[in-house]
Amino acid sequence: MNSLPTSSPRALKVPAGRNLVPLTVGKAGAKVAHRFLEFFTVQVRNKNTRVAYHTALTRFFSWCEGRGVELEGVEPTHVAAYLEGLRESHSIPTVKQHLAAIRMLMDWLVLGRVLEVNPASCVRGPRYSLKKGKTPVLVAEEARALIDRIDTSHVVGLRDRAIISVLLYAFARVEATVSLNVEDYFPQGKRWWVRLHEKGGKRHEMPVHHKAEEYVDSYIKAAGLEGQKKVPLFRTAIGKTRELSDRRMSRKDVYEMVRRRAKDAGIQTRIGCHTFRATGITNYLENGGTLEKAQQMAAHESARTTKLYDRRSDEVSLDEVERISI
Repeated sequence: MNSLPTSSPRALKVPAGRNLVPLTVGKAGAKVAHRFLEFFTVQVRNKNTRVAYHTALTRFFSWCEGRGVELEGVEPTHVAAYLEGLRESHSIPTVKQHLAAIRMLMDWLVLGRVLEVNPASCVRGPRYSLKKGKTPVLVAEEARALIDRIDTSHVVGLRDRAIISVLLYAFARVEATVSLNVEDYFPQGKRWWVRLHEKGGKRHEMPVHHKAEEYVDSYIKAAGLEGQKKVPLFRTAIGKTRELSDRRMSRKDVYEMVRRRAKDAGIQTRIGCHTFRATGITNYLENGGTLEKAQQMAAHESARTTKLYDRRSDEVSLDEVERISI
């Protein structure tokens, strides 16, 4: 058994031919394998988390298989040893994510009477404290140069400029951006707004900055999307034809586009999609915006999360370093 109606290799982004059920779990029987797959369809609602947890659990059970540890024989010491080894090659946040996946699955198996106790419940994860985000941030001149270097003589260039403007001016996550339909860009009062479908099922509406409005309007007109509603706003390009398909862009598509545009603009920093969210928040705060409003605009649950995107102190640190006159 390797699939369910609501869980497929494609849904979990597992390569063709790869079994969804780890060998250690499969050995425990068909009912346990079914319970394992149910975990992803019932307990994990976010598709990106689903993929990450499946990867983590597959790795853990592969580790168990290599040491002759069966599912019912997993003990806290096994979980702790696995995490200790993982720390040698992975970051602390990744280790904590793997522990979260193991704990959550084991709880699900206990609830389904597959296991008597959760062997991961008493295992402590590594301590991790983060006061400043790791996302690379562009200064205003770099962000402006990147946008200005985009060739907008064709619809693909107009699309790329519009995407970056939504990421930058609306503080949007890339997943929310690629999920936009044409109807999610709408007029309200004298301004246009964008309706972002964020993590946790949250719907977040933001007024559109006048530059983003100009860029999105130009793209929609060139793409012939005016008057349409329940169709993807940002679509993939058809090869090098400079024409668009009907298929929605993915996060990977946008990331690859951002990397190309950064290279064209001569930006050496290895930026990603999230760079524009962090850049927009930092620039907003630099120009007198408040942390409270930035939190609201970014749809963050906590101001601490928003603070991670505030990189104003980077410039202060650089100024202080330059005081060294050797």
